Amino acid sequence: MSPTEAPDRHPDLLRRDATGLIVVDVQEAFRPVIDRFDEIVANVGLLAEGFGILSRPVIVTEQYPRGLKSTVGEVAERLPDATTIVEKTRFSACGVPGVEDALAAAGADSWVVCGIETHVCVNQTVLDLLDRGARVQVAADAVSSRTPANRDAGLAKMAAAGAVITTAEMALFEMLEAAGGPEFKAISALVR
Repeated sequence: MSPTEAPDRHPDLLRRDATGLIVVDVQEAFRPVIDRFDEIVANVGLLAEGFGILSRPVIVTEQYPRGLKSTVGEVAERLPDATTIVEKTRFSACGVPGVEDALAAAGADSWVVCGIETHVCVNQTVLDLLDRGARVQVAADAVSSRTPANRDAGLAKMAAAGAVITTAEMALFEMLEAAGGPEFKAISALVR
């Protein structure tokens, strides 16, 4: 290996060129009932904007938006222009035609997943992605449920099934891989 080549990376480190983001059901109707809602929304927004800076695909789902309303403004305003937003009624985003199209078009074999609720839609999406052979990381600081116990149970189940638990900042800095350059500066400014 020459001095300019990067060494092989551990398989649990996110590779920028192979990773996309799935934002599950961060919708207005959940605002009054989800534990730590504002903190979760801030970290989902950080991921969305960071993935945009890194020019990586972002897929957003909305569970029955006529009843649960659309994605909250604090996240919607940070979504990259090319974001795919798909309505669904299934708990898992997998199996939803618009999501399936976006997954196929993304060219990613690794996904960071965030959103609401950890033990329902996030859990089922993650398990279905794992079942397909995808590498999946769940941003623990960007998922929540109505109760901390359900959040914790969802995270534990996904980890036991093979998902890697990460955070929003950890995911973005793994994808950057090194300091320097305009993308590093932009993401560093986001996390301050």
